[in-house]
Amino acid sequence: MMKRTADTNAATGNASALIDARIAGLPGWRGAMLARLRALVRAADPEVLEEWKWGNPVWSHDGLICTGESYKSVVKMTFAKGASLPDPTGLFNSSLEGNVRRAIDFHEGAKVDEKALKALIRAAVALNQAAGRGAPAKSTRSPGSAA
Repeated sequence: MMKRTADTNAATGNASALIDARIAGLPGWRGAMLARLRALVRAADPEVLEEWKWGNPVWSHDGLICTGESYKSVVKMTFAKGASLPDPTGLFNSSLEGNVRRAIDFHEGAKVDEKALKALIRAAVALNQAAGRGAPAKSTRSPGSAA
């Protein structure tokens, strides 16, 4: 039931506060890493929407960009459409077997390639925006049928 309350709070505009609390509540390097990743997301896309879903920070712009998850030994960014994104520097190092998502696991002491991560975030936004423009809906009518 607590998760539902957290998600409800996010819907009323408290997502940023919930993310602040998550960062503050994470011990050691994990809180600092999540704060750094959050700052990079915001720097890459100043119009990003912060949300709280599934008990985790979520960043969206015309659709889901990525989540920020924390575990005992990693802080993970999962990109919703990561399999469709270019990754020329090889940032994706987790969830590589799927057809849709891709993730980056950051371990303690990991160096963050800020330039490459920002490019990946911008590519995710561009993909969302392209999908929003989308192709015109296909007609379900048979060729030659009356309108």
